[in-house]
Amino acid sequence: RHHSIADEDKNATTKDPLASAANTKKVIRVTAMSVKGSTDSGAGADADDDKAQMQPLMVESGKSPAEIPMGDSASDPGSDSNDFWKQALKFAFCFCGLQASYLTWGYMQELIMTTQFTPTKASPEGYFPSAAFCVFSNRFLAIIVAIIAVRLKHGAIFANNVAPLIAFTPCALSNTMSSWSQYASLRFVSFPVQTVFKSSKIIPVMIMGKILKGTSYPNSQYAEAALITIGVAIFSVASKSSDSETGTQLIGLLYMCLYITFDCFTSQWQDKVYVKYGRSNVDPYQMMLGVNSSAIIITTTGLIITGDLWKVYEFLLVNPSVLQYNIITAITSASGQLCIYYTIKEFGPIVFTIIMTTRQMFSITISSIIFHHPMSGKAFVGACIVFGVLFYSIRRKYLARKNKEKGGNGHSDGKVQKSPPPAIEKKASDPALSGK
Repeated sequence: RHHSIADEDKNATTKDPLASAANTKKVIRVTAMSVKGSTDSGAGADADDDKAQMQPLMVESGKSPAEIPMGDSASDPGSDSNDFWKQALKFAFCFCGLQASYLTWGYMQELIMTTQFTPTKASPEGYFPSAAFCVFSNRFLAIIVAIIAVRLKHGAIFANNVAPLIAFTPCALSNTMSSWSQYASLRFVSFPVQTVFKSSKIIPVMIMGKILKGTSYPNSQYAEAALITIGVAIFSVASKSSDSETGTQLIGLLYMCLYITFDCFTSQWQDKVYVKYGRSNVDPYQMMLGVNSSAIIITTTGLIITGDLWKVYEFLLVNPSVLQYNIITAITSASGQLCIYYTIKEFGPIVFTIIMTTRQMFSITISSIIFHHPMSGKAFVGACIVFGVLFYSIRRKYLARKNKEKGGNGHSDGKVQKSPPPAIEKKASDPALSGK
């Protein structure tokens, strides 16, 4: 092709001397293009291989290269402070969201299960006839919210999910049984016993993590969990007494044991799903959809088999206000689930359990302020134990992270040493590199 173009240009030059310079430039341009093409084709395969090997180390999926700090850039002195405050804001959001959702949810569930309404044929004592229906109503609204959220964010409901639905079934079953056990225990357990059980979830969650995932916790963390448990129990029992005459029965203790066991399993299994399929591949909406898809099947089947669905229908016809209570409970449960999945994804199951354990203290404090209930000195002692341990734990983890980062840099002055660029190996087979 090059020779034919050159011959044509030579002939044209003899006919028109003025076009000689333009034709000469044309030959040079075409020749340069052909050399560039051969160079690209020769080095393209190696460049693609190098890019394929380096890309997972340089750029995370879903992030633009501009968001990844380069190795030769100077470290920003304020980056650690920015990261700290960013994590602090995330934690505050999780904490406030969980507190607002489940303080309301806890009040409504106790109102539904312990209030005597107008009696019906299926419920002659006037109590709500089915704890399973309360769980069903929570799951029903939650799955609607999850479907809408996943569809808007990912463009499809199930097609773009990395984790299969079967991965969520174990925690869906345990979550359903945990909620059912908690509802059912309210009539058979006194307030102090409820408080002790709900305050002691941190250590069982750690034990469940060791069983399910092989996670090992230092002895100091077990000691912190024990002190938080003792502090919350002292605060709760000392600051409030049960308003009802409910005594503790053996069946109530059994329900509370089931509640603790299933609840610990649920949070640890959800964290296991995040770890197995990648926290960047499973967001809180997908977790919410997966868990509630299985849970709605389980609760619906249970309502039909036990016949509770028809009992509830009859009860709601006579007591329509209970339906409003169930709707409010379902709304707060859905918002609470979003906060749960986000908290477990960002901070893990232990932090989530600590937040939910301290929720009782805020519930009692708010009740004391609104209804002017006196709080004893023992309650303040319990509060000081809990918050003292929490602040110590937060400071200990922060200092440990700082020391780890400082040790990872390998310099006491905290400066990051620039690493030399990787050497490029030349291959003789590449025309562009060998000079051929």
